[in-house]
Amino acid sequence: MTMKPLRSIWLLPVIAVVLQSASARADDEFENEPISYSDSTPDNCISRLQDDLDSGIRSLEFDSKQGYLATVLNALDVPTESQMLVFSKTSLQQQRITPRTPRALYFNDDVYIGYCHNGDVLEISAVDSQLGTVFYTLSQEEVEKPRFDRHVDNCLVCHSSSRTRGVPGHLVRSLFVNAGGQPMFSAGSRTVTHKTPIEDRWGGWYVTGQHGEQSHLGNLVIRTRRVPEPVDNSQGLNVVDLTERFDVSNYLTSHSDVVALMVLEHQTLVHNYLTKASFATRQALHHQVTMNKALGYSESNHLDSTTRRIQSAGDDLVEVLLLSGEAPITEPIKGRSGYTEWFTAEGERDSKGRSLRDLDMTRRMFKYPCSYLIYSEAFDHLPPRMSKYVWQRMWDVLTGKDESSDFDHLSPEDCIAIIEIIRDTKPGLPKYWKNTPIAQTGVSRQR
Repeated sequence: MTMKPLRSIWLLPVIAVVLQSASARADDEFENEPISYSDSTPDNCISRLQDDLDSGIRSLEFDSKQGYLATVLNALDVPTESQMLVFSKTSLQQQRITPRTPRALYFNDDVYIGYCHNGDVLEISAVDSQLGTVFYTLSQEEVEKPRFDRHVDNCLVCHSSSRTRGVPGHLVRSLFVNAGGQPMFSAGSRTVTHKTPIEDRWGGWYVTGQHGEQSHLGNLVIRTRRVPEPVDNSQGLNVVDLTERFDVSNYLTSHSDVVALMVLEHQTLVHNYLTKASFATRQALHHQVTMNKALGYSESNHLDSTTRRIQSAGDDLVEVLLLSGEAPITEPIKGRSGYTEWFTAEGERDSKGRSLRDLDMTRRMFKYPCSYLIYSEAFDHLPPRMSKYVWQRMWDVLTGKDESSDFDHLSPEDCIAIIEIIRDTKPGLPKYWKNTPIAQTGVSRQR
């Protein structure tokens, strides 16, 4: 496949990154059995789309202005309304990114697409139930048979660190950025999740929508050598029009939707914890088999360390699924791109018309604080030991048997609603989830 040559200003950093990643990969536990990340064959929405392209079942259309972007979004059912715009030089095609030419991101539950104006490639990260996050690029040059190229080196330098739970994962950051798009790391950098206070989010991102008097760092370009104290971002708040900041006609929409940003921050966190839960279980069980064999014990011999590793990763996953520690919203937040309407329309609804994708956006993100990613392929493909533990822990929390303070944000009404919604909409539940009358669960959790 022929690709446009990348600018020389970018080559030296890339060479350094590749050399660093080559040495770092040997230290990554997920490169060994039973995960064997780089050597395993992916199975995700991108690999399946590539199979369809190779067999001729599907094709991609090339646009002279935005390349394969629109057709790829359509093929993967990714809504254009999810568009978010980031202007920090913190990704593969950093030489293309400035506040005047932001990078666009689009996503659904299973895949994230990055687009740079006049970029060489589309950047893709796909959720893979066995491998976590798998990274691809697609050349933005018209060819007869487009091909998604997998990357297992340079992407992992940033996307497999303590910020991603030590697994191949997704990363959302907030930092101060100068007029050239360069991050001002001396002023600090923050990994953003649904736990991050609103006031610390979105540095280096454009943000459109309304949020009252709540402050944030979006739409802020630092035009001095140092970040001033205190930071004044009054001109970056409640922005609904970006046309004076850059040429919006170069993008599919004129929005960088605040609600899409908040859903992204929750979703990437849960995806990383799902991967960690899957990897930890498989690695613990593999270690158990190896130790039993080395010590001459029966294959069925149980190690306490195996249970501890599974429970630890499972507990962490349950906390993020039930939005423990979510940063409060103090005033209503409203997007303007249509993303809210798309997102809520995708929800599985119970007999009372309720969905885990129903948004609140007045005091918290979701009306019923349980992640919609329990319907995802990654959740459904958790190893049986982990799946069993997670369902039991969620049940114990929601019925009040588990009184951990991590879940004090859940009221009895929240717990009952979540149980009822999951019962009506989630196939394959454990029998006790389906058969135990709620009146007998003893729900007593307090606000």
